[in-house]
Amino acid sequence: MSFSVAVAGASGYAGGEVLRLLAAHPDAEIGALTAHSNVGQTVASAHPHLRSLAGRIFEATSPETLAGHDVVVLALPHGASGEIAAALDPDTLVLDLGADHRLTDPAAWRAFYGSEHAGSWPYGMPELLHAGEHEARAQRAALAGTRRVAVPGCNVTAVTLALQPGVAAGVVEPGDVVANLAVGYSGAGKALKPHLLASEGLGSAQPYAVGGTHRHIPEIEQNLTVAGAPAVRLSFTPVLVPMARGILATVTAPLAPGADAAAVRAAWESAYDGEPFVHLLEEGVWPTTAATTGANTALVQVAVDERAGRVVALCALDNLVKGTAGAAVQSLNIALGLPEQTGLPTEGVAP
Repeated sequence: MSFSVAVAGASGYAGGEVLRLLAAHPDAEIGALTAHSNVGQTVASAHPHLRSLAGRIFEATSPETLAGHDVVVLALPHGASGEIAAALDPDTLVLDLGADHRLTDPAAWRAFYGSEHAGSWPYGMPELLHAGEHEARAQRAALAGTRRVAVPGCNVTAVTLALQPGVAAGVVEPGDVVANLAVGYSGAGKALKPHLLASEGLGSAQPYAVGGTHRHIPEIEQNLTVAGAPAVRLSFTPVLVPMARGILATVTAPLAPGADAAAVRAAWESAYDGEPFVHLLEEGVWPTTAATTGANTALVQVAVDERAGRVVALCALDNLVKGTAGAAVQSLNIALGLPEQTGLPTEGVAP
């Protein structure tokens, strides 16, 4: 089957990555491409690497421009998707790469985003585990046939994929989760800000949203609760490091009473056995961001720190692919009844 797709916010990093993947999707026909500050400019002016779309012109973002497509991808800042999505045909498949529709708790949205909640949509992480399960059947069922998808945050994906097998299997205690992330600069978006200049970022590591202020915290807590955590307490610290793409999440939590290293390894093996995009590495092999660059893969490893009594789980992924655009296309495929892997690369780019 073929489908037409419009992309709003197509001049940004996430929008550009969606275009890169859709350009290689055998069933996608790329329609309207909209932007805000780049209206009237060519795609090549923002994304010179997208040669097949180089001459296309960015239009203004409006429901009228986006209407008439089978699929609409919204790669917009938080708070901007809800109004546009509400004006689109309910039969249109809309994928929101922003945060507007991810949280199910309006109070959590107001606390972290400071505005009214736009409502929640089916969550676009096909591998999300549900309590009592070791395969992500329920989440894929929720996405099949839906016409609205909330694509997860990139940091959220890394932390969730790292730790959720232990939560679902009951081998970790989620009341004391500590997550430290090394994040590439594309995760901060394309806006021109002094601390994002190369002269500031090269040779430096910069923490941000320290002390429980990062907006991805309630989304991570929400996912771990879905996986079976009775309560989640999370300390989350992201650090910008001098690379363009990638996230390496190191997540630790206490080992549950009665659990041992063998039970921990078995939980992660069971959770990700057969998953096309989430790969548990051989014991003693550690994930690197370079191994995921350009691919819709997440590489996971787990170990037990016996002296500290904690499970150490790691996940590496490309924040623009598996962390954002790849998750959107993966969910799009499921929603339209296409093979889940269609148009999605699993081979990375090296060196």
